[in-house]
Amino acid sequence: MASVDECRQALQELAARLDRNAETVRERIDLDRTLACRITDLDTAFHGRITAGRLVELTDGDDPKAKIALSTSSDDLLALVRGDLDVTAAVTSRRVSIKANPFDLLKLRKLL
Repeated sequence: MASVDECRQALQELAARLDRNAETVRERIDLDRTLACRITDLDTAFHGRITAGRLVELTDGDDPKAKIALSTSSDDLLALVRGDLDVTAAVTSRRVSIKANPFDLLKLRKLL
């Protein structure tokens, strides 16, 4: 099981990757939504905002009103961010749960 700090670092790495790619996807993806990432085995959460192809305002704590909510285990979060676990396969196998508007899911998939 990964630690809270490792999960926080993984999300910061994801934010940095999205930031590097933002210039190429900004024109194609119109997504401005709050995001909650719930780590089920650590009973913790992080939240932020996806805007202009970037993940910003990333901080500790849950946002129960988030428009996009991702729930997963700590190890699966790290595997997703490293690219060792495919998002579609993870959702299909129920290792990851994403609650969002279907149109937001399509946009989010393009971002990742």
